Amino acid sequence: MEQVLFIVWRESVEALLVVGILYAWLKASPAGQPGIKYLWGGVVAGLVLSALLALAILGVSSWLSDDGQEYFQAGMALVAAALVVQMVYWMRKHGRTLKRELEGGLSNAVSRANWWGLTVLVMVAVAREGSETVVFLYGSVAGADAAQWPHLLLAGALGLLAAFFTFWLLQLGGKVLTWRRFFALTEVLLLLLAGALLVSGLEKLVDLGTLPSLLDPVWDSSALLDDSQSIGKVLADFAGYRSHPALMVLLLWLAYWGTTVTLLRRGRG
Repeated sequence: MEQVLFIVWRESVEALLVVGILYAWLKASPAGQPGIKYLWGGVVAGLVLSALLALAILGVSSWLSDDGQEYFQAGMALVAAALVVQMVYWMRKHGRTLKRELEGGLSNAVSRANWWGLTVLVMVAVAREGSETVVFLYGSVAGADAAQWPHLLLAGALGLLAAFFTFWLLQLGGKVLTWRRFFALTEVLLLLLAGALLVSGLEKLVDLGTLPSLLDPVWDSSALLDDSQSIGKVLADFAGYRSHPALMVLLLWLAYWGTTVTLLRRGRG
């Protein structure tokens, strides 16, 4: 539930940022005001594309055998982990120039009265955030039973409401919550979440016999911190903590952090 709330919150804020930048530019420019309806058209189109992706993923999953679904869920968790790292890396490279790049593309569309180009620009931006959300959520909630779905839907709704509230706070430009602090904090949380997705995907592959466990478990710390309840459960959901990890999973989790830290240091440079 916590993963769903965080994913919806973080991705929705980023989508609101993109739409907010474009909307503010169009509204402030007399030449751009006719394009506002095309902006909203692009938002709707981007959401539709994201919904179609969700239906496609669910459709593919429903056609698979039991083992096929396990492999598919493991693959989606690993893809989601890779997408998180790619997204954080992209934001490090382009975060400072995002507003300028968006407004530059918008200015070209307005100067040519290319309103359909504006629609495509917004559609791609929204669909990117939406598709990432779909993949992240599937990687997080795959295998949830019917009893859990009301809680997951509630978490999604709360995440969306929190996103609008966060965006409103960020627009105030206060000293407590700024865009820089928001992205710095959520960057760490996203990387922790990617580690958790990686662990869940790898564990499925170990259970299926595709990956050797090497040694299972390496240790048993459940008496100290159980990963099925309380703080241990939160750490398991958000950081991939396991009280009795398999050696293969542990080694690949450590390799993930080593590779990710190295990659992001280069991205910052």
